Amino acid sequence: MCGIAGLYYPGTPKPVDPARVRAMADAMAHRGPDGSGVWTAPGVGLGHRRLSIIDVAGSPQPMASADGALTIVFNGEIYNFQALRRELVARGWAFRTEGDTEVLLAGWSTWGPAMLDRLVGMFAFAIHDARANTLFLARDRLGVKPLYYVSLADGAFAFASELKGLLAHPLLRRMPDVTAVEDYLAYGYVPDDACIVAGVKKLPAGHFLLIERGRPIPAPRSWWDISFADRAPGSTAVLEEELLAHMREGVRSRMVADVPLGAFLSGGVDSSAVVALMAEQSPRAVKTCTIGFTVADYDERRHAAVVAERFATEHRERVVDAEDFALIDTLVHAFDEPFADASALATWQVCALAREQVTVALTGDGADEALAGYRRYRFHAAEERARGLLPAGLRTRVFGTLGRVYPKADWAPRPLRAKTTLLALAADGAEAYAGAVGVTTPALRQSLYTDAARRALGGHRAEDRYIAAMRDAPARDSLDRAQYADLKIWLPGDILTKTDRTSMAVSLEAREPLLDHRLVEFGARLPAAMRLRRGEGKWLMKHAMERYLPRETLYRPKMGFVTPVSTWFRGALAAQGAALARSRTLAGTGWFDLDRLARLAEAHRTGREEHGRTLWQFVMLEKSLARLFG
Repeated sequence: MCGIAGLYYPGTPKPVDPARVRAMADAMAHRGPDGSGVWTAPGVGLGHRRLSIIDVAGSPQPMASADGALTIVFNGEIYNFQALRRELVARGWAFRTEGDTEVLLAGWSTWGPAMLDRLVGMFAFAIHDARANTLFLARDRLGVKPLYYVSLADGAFAFASELKGLLAHPLLRRMPDVTAVEDYLAYGYVPDDACIVAGVKKLPAGHFLLIERGRPIPAPRSWWDISFADRAPGSTAVLEEELLAHMREGVRSRMVADVPLGAFLSGGVDSSAVVALMAEQSPRAVKTCTIGFTVADYDERRHAAVVAERFATEHRERVVDAEDFALIDTLVHAFDEPFADASALATWQVCALAREQVTVALTGDGADEALAGYRRYRFHAAEERARGLLPAGLRTRVFGTLGRVYPKADWAPRPLRAKTTLLALAADGAEAYAGAVGVTTPALRQSLYTDAARRALGGHRAEDRYIAAMRDAPARDSLDRAQYADLKIWLPGDILTKTDRTSMAVSLEAREPLLDHRLVEFGARLPAAMRLRRGEGKWLMKHAMERYLPRETLYRPKMGFVTPVSTWFRGALAAQGAALARSRTLAGTGWFDLDRLARLAEAHRTGREEHGRTLWQFVMLEKSLARLFG
């Protein structure tokens, strides 16, 4: 795993200062502590920070082709590089190194952009072609690896693996984008089609950008998309074996490394499945690690220990305080943009624990999105059935009226908190699902904005992104549409960003075998009942894993990394929640009604209302804005 950065002048090929490129790359030294390199030529400069995983002693970057025409900087891993290498050797290529980077150079020379369809892996890379006078940038299908870019005042096109790489360039104009703040408050993260720094963009997952000197910078082009439009034929037994084959291959291909390798083990279905399949294919004991919490309701160590014992793993665990929020500033630095998924605290801790013994760790990320594991899919399916019982107009009048008059009883037992459900039933499915994946509701956001913020937003509403994705999804039913939107928005924006930044912060490479694109494509073709059956998500996967894992592991309620932010803002962080209303950083934006924010914090502290996640969002936003913009 690595960090990449570069400058390219698409107009006049101005000279590039190597020190400037080096500063951009060195700002991401945590992504690559094992080596660095800079290469410049008229109108272009490429920088690299290396975390050595494959061909540890070779494959330095930036890497040039034998004839010097092509130069690449590459972040990621190509898991099928050996097969591609054999194919290219058969075509006459002679390789000087043993890694995957040189395979990309030969692949680009042979196939051009069509090379991307042949790649199995996670990646973001840039290739400069001196003969064609082009710069080619590409990002993997699902967005495992990040890539930011911006056009600068001197005509340069700049790119980097993380925003901090661009921030190291003195010509980057730092202005916050209020539409990204709207997106962040809605979701808890800044989605991939937005950035907190105005003018900065992220190359979307499954897209490439080909810049030709002398021509305007074009829009990115999609080279891959997921489709739920078709259904796989076959019996349950046949589809189960096919799913297992994809899972095994995803794990096998991601166990190739020239450095110590292990796995995260929470004791949940996904990480346990990965460990089971690793143990099946490894001649040595798999190294596993888990984080436990001092609060029993959040502690999964017992479940992880059952799996570790079953597969005789070399298991390590560490207990951390569920009340430990001392990592806030560490996370703000790691993420650059505001990020309010509080499970990032625990994810950072398990990454740090793993890094003590391994350089590569396999995770269980992606199965919930690919195979319908989230509880919200079950709720969405139930709501869709209820919507089908009444005509849209009548449904809107009945449930809408009930939802408006029903009290918002945050203090009440969950079965009595019906207001949200009633309002969701009054809306159409996409609108309701967009609200279900959110953190701070549109109504609450509007109440916190000033008139100036509302004018600056110009009608931009974060939920419309989800609604459009679900409306345009290549899909057959509502479950398809919800999964499609999550794979395009939630997965790269939240889950993969969280794993990339926390793992890279401690120089650990995290790999996601359950996000092998062939497995994801297969999952999208499964009949809906094979994904969600009788309220059980990931049904076929769990059924298939019954031969490996105990039923308690497979069918116990999902926990995940839970962080008690609501409790914090009624206790140790209560003063910090109240202090938000006096924040000079937030006041300086002119975007927020700080008196309203003060009342919100007080209502939460006293237990009258539930706003813990919103307060956490504002704490992280304030710290990010202060760090980025002063």
